Amino acid sequence: MEPEEIAELRTMYVFTSPKGQSWGLTYEGLDAKLRERNPDEFIGIDHGSDGPVKGSAMHFGITLDDEQLEGMALLSPEGVAALDCNAHLAATFVLWLRGNVVPSGMEVMFNTEWGLEAGMPPMPVPDAPRQRIVAAFVEHVEETGGLD
Repeated sequence: MEPEEIAELRTMYVFTSPKGQSWGLTYEGLDAKLRERNPDEFIGIDHGSDGPVKGSAMHFGITLDDEQLEGMALLSPEGVAALDCNAHLAATFVLWLRGNVVPSGMEVMFNTEWGLEAGMPPMPVPDAPRQRIVAAFVEHVEETGGLD
């Protein structure tokens, strides 16, 4: 498969803080940043059965490159995921995350659903332009072994 074809494959992209660090992520803060982009975005919080934090999840919609994506955030373990997403949209999403949600200067780690299934550890998102990030995502998908 060519890199351009791999970049179009859809999977879940998961973005997290480095192990032992925190972005200070809150549902209220993420809600506010999403609504700054579009006041009509879908946002819902499922508090689960364990109370307002443990077992809770935030589900949201976000429009990127004229495409509506679904996302999910967790406070424990801390992270934000873009569901059913290709490498181009994931790169756009992580650049938005880095510029609006992640504290300045903090690293962003990533994995995919396929990487998680293969037991791969999270990798740093390159501090680079969008195309270099897309290339890193394509390389990751190739390494998952799911293309064989």
